[in-house]
Amino acid sequence: MTHPSGSGTTALLERQAQALALPDALSLAADDSDLPADVRALLARARDALAATRAEADAAALRYHALFDAVPDPVSILDAGGIVLDLNRAGEQAYGRPRTDIVGQPIEVLNPDLPRDHLAPVWDAVNRGRTYVIEVTNMRGDGSRFPVEVHTAGFEHDGQPCLVAVARDLSERREAEVRYRELMDVMDRGIAIHDVAGRFVYGNPAALRLLGIRQGTSLGDTSNLGDWVAIGPDGNEMPWDALPPVRALRDGRIVESTLVGLYHRMRRELYWLTVTAVPQYPPGGDRPHQVLSLFSDVSALKRDSAMFDRVQALAHIGGWELDCATDRLYLTAEAAQILDRAQPPATMEALVALLLPADRGRLRDALGAALLDAAGFDLELQGVRSDGSTFWVRAIGGPRQGDPATSRLTGTLQDIARDKHDEAILRAQARTDPLTGLLNRDAILCELEARMADPARAGVAVLYIDLDRFKFVNDALGHGAGDELLIAAAHRIRQAVGAAGHIARFGGDEFLVICDAGAGASHAERVANAILDGFGDGFRFDKEEFSITASIGIARAPEDGDRPQTLIQNADAAMYESKRRIRNGWQLFTPALAQSQQDRLRVETHLRRAIDNDEFHLVYQPQVDLRSRRVIAAEALIRWRNRQLGEMRPDHFIDHAESTGDIVRIGAWVLREACRQTAAWRDAGLGIVRVAVNVSYRQFLGDELAANVRAVLAEFALPGSALELEFTERVLIEDAPDTVRTFAALRDMGVLLSIDDFGEGYSGLNYLRRLPIHGLKLSQLFVGGVPGDRSDVAVCQAVAGIARSLGLGLVAEGVESEAQRRFLLDLGVPVGQGFLFAPGLSPDEFARHLQGGPGPTV
Repeated sequence: MTHPSGSGTTALLERQAQALALPDALSLAADDSDLPADVRALLARARDALAATRAEADAAALRYHALFDAVPDPVSILDAGGIVLDLNRAGEQAYGRPRTDIVGQPIEVLNPDLPRDHLAPVWDAVNRGRTYVIEVTNMRGDGSRFPVEVHTAGFEHDGQPCLVAVARDLSERREAEVRYRELMDVMDRGIAIHDVAGRFVYGNPAALRLLGIRQGTSLGDTSNLGDWVAIGPDGNEMPWDALPPVRALRDGRIVESTLVGLYHRMRRELYWLTVTAVPQYPPGGDRPHQVLSLFSDVSALKRDSAMFDRVQALAHIGGWELDCATDRLYLTAEAAQILDRAQPPATMEALVALLLPADRGRLRDALGAALLDAAGFDLELQGVRSDGSTFWVRAIGGPRQGDPATSRLTGTLQDIARDKHDEAILRAQARTDPLTGLLNRDAILCELEARMADPARAGVAVLYIDLDRFKFVNDALGHGAGDELLIAAAHRIRQAVGAAGHIARFGGDEFLVICDAGAGASHAERVANAILDGFGDGFRFDKEEFSITASIGIARAPEDGDRPQTLIQNADAAMYESKRRIRNGWQLFTPALAQSQQDRLRVETHLRRAIDNDEFHLVYQPQVDLRSRRVIAAEALIRWRNRQLGEMRPDHFIDHAESTGDIVRIGAWVLREACRQTAAWRDAGLGIVRVAVNVSYRQFLGDELAANVRAVLAEFALPGSALELEFTERVLIEDAPDTVRTFAALRDMGVLLSIDDFGEGYSGLNYLRRLPIHGLKLSQLFVGGVPGDRSDVAVCQAVAGIARSLGLGLVAEGVESEAQRRFLLDLGVPVGQGFLFAPGLSPDEFARHLQGGPGPTV
């Protein structure tokens, strides 16, 4: 209930007068004897009901006034236009004016600074069911001002909307804030506030001073976390999520005093602080929205404290002190835990008894020197605790400072078990091949050097092992499969050798075994045979199975070398001889092999200069129609004539050129020379003879093969159909994307593409299906055994079937007998070459061969 005043006061008084007169009238009427008895009774009941209602209303009014005046904050009731309808007693006291001076006046009488439309946002909030809150300045009767926070809500009186406004005096809060800010400014401890994004919201002068931030610097300029590095108590870099403010924000709990170092990169300054972080929650929030950090500068303490410096430099350290007179040993809790968790030693002699025998004497000597000569010591000691566990400690000690009688020794104990464990791991890693777990190259060299330096163990043998066909598998299936193959091979070698020797991965797919030479020089051979037997079963990768064998070279000391490098080099030479001869076998080193190595070096040296010295020439072997014997093409075959080495066949130097990379230059020379000769035959009136040129896989590795072919054809005005390029299956698997692009470019020129010696290598039928290949060449390795050898017959039939199925041409190499020619014809092979028809001919001889026959066709 309210007591409205203002323009409606007269009408209200009239209604009140009428209300007061009504009970008296009813009472007089009820007592009027002229009225019927039932009417008088009805009037009496109405009079009593009215009296009861009036009494209840009076009680309600009293309760309202009691409640209204009991509110300790000023409360005003306003009508819709802002006229004050009522004011409680607290309001009269706060404003220093009687209620009668305020009721009936606009609200501006209390707050003269309100704008004209100040009620618009109030009613907007009230109409949305909310309370409107604002901080304003109210005025007392004497004209003085004071800050208030006003909460305004809406209610309805006599069917009309009204406002109730509660004003809370903020004077004491403002004074407290001022006192709080003054306190923050004069405190010698830093106070900083950060938000959840890490931005610097507030810092008191002490915080700015402690962090080296000049007064007046924008707080935003200090918030770049990249300028700061956090340092932990141990001196190591501390992750940002371990900082006290970050932990307090993350966990929503206070983080007690924590030692933190802050290093500023640009200023190159380090501050050591003890930090307590307190999360702060927004009103009604369940997660912190900012964090207050309280910190002190302990840089001087950390710099000046020798013990603190030692703790910073070392980890897991305990202290000890020895009473030299009684041998009583005092240990800190950390030191006692390091030495023996169950029963820490109480005397120095008990501590010495925990050590290994060799270290007991070292510690006793150090303690004696400390007592007699006042010398300090620093020892690494190993011991065994009472529970059987081992420990490693670093013991540092000496006379206590300021003790001239040397009655006490003091020092530290550091647990270095982890360091020793890490050292052992590093030593093992330094000696171990990470893929196979075998010894690595350096470790096996050290082992061999130690064996050969010991006269009692100098009878040593070296087995040099190389995996046959490993590169084919690695190239075909990728390095992942190659790594698995190496791991499996290492396992088989380890099983075969057992405890008979040391094993190392020497590099790539090469392994080294060191073992005793054995009586009668047979032990090394037995180990080699065991290794070969271990490679008897195939290797599986996914659904593929490969037969990988090993070639082994054996060299013994001292007869095959008195130095490690010489012995390994000779075993390597024997391995290459084994690979060249039979593969999947072993070969002992002989002096003749050393000569072979020297010859190999001579060949490679002369081969590098062969083009510049004009030592190469080409011969041309006819390719003929097996039925008509008509020449249809020629294969260019390279020959090398060196003044010192004499005439060299390709099988004597091509492998050298492949391994050294010289084959790229040689191949480019062959391509140009063959095209030049083809043009010369054309100009001599012999027509255009298609010439087949062998191309190395190394020529495909670059991006220049197609461009070189195009340039050479253009130089001699030859069509692409005049050239056929032959390559081995290795080209198919060396680099598939580049191969596809090169093949497409060559085919666009009209150049024919054939696979040479098909079936000898890794025959990827998938490549035959999707690459633009014109034909296959059936290797003389298989042709040489037909028609008598069933296996060679089967291979030839299979290759012929593949060629027919894929629509590819087929040329047989190495045809040397009439029986072979007839077999190939019956098999459906149309073209062949070999000594049955002609060997490799010089250009003039090939020209006469053409002139004596039916003539070339293209």
